[in-house]
Amino acid sequence: MSTTYRIGVVIGSIRKDSFNRKLALALAALAPEGFTFEHLRIDDLPLYNQDDDGNQAASVKRLKTEIAACQGLLFVTPEYNRSMPGVLKNAIDHASRPYGQSAWAGKPAGVIGISVGAIGTALAQQHLRNVLAYLDVPTLGQPEAFVQVKDDLFDDKGHIGNAGTKKFLQGWVDKYVAWIKTHNA
Repeated sequence: MSTTYRIGVVIGSIRKDSFNRKLALALAALAPEGFTFEHLRIDDLPLYNQDDDGNQAASVKRLKTEIAACQGLLFVTPEYNRSMPGVLKNAIDHASRPYGQSAWAGKPAGVIGISVGAIGTALAQQHLRNVLAYLDVPTLGQPEAFVQVKDDLFDDKGHIGNAGTKKFLQGWVDKYVAWIKTHNA
């Protein structure tokens, strides 16, 4: 009997043609059988307000339920002004509240991102890792992946087209898969 791992994908960009959405889809194609990737919707969440902790919006309850059903998380984020996007932080705050009822706690995660900048999303990932550490989300530490958008990165089917980058990202996915399996053993 094979185990199926449901991975909740949280994409920090809600842009229609998001490079990070493309990267998330390409990474899922590199994963082995038994891993399913569900993109968790975060664009319909209201702005976080602690006054609403006792009566969370339906979209917040849906997000928390989806997270609870996952065996792992994959955060794929751009970098805005040297940090994670507000829409991502808003989702993290909602699903971690009320205090003591975090949906994130204990869920193993991977953090990756893509940007047009030379350092990729290094600072956004570091900020995100700090927040996830506080929320008790065991996060894959190595290898780190700071992907820069290049013309040959994706092929016409949305897969990783550059051979060197594909080899590197396959190694990242392999480590991520092992991380998820270890934390679900």
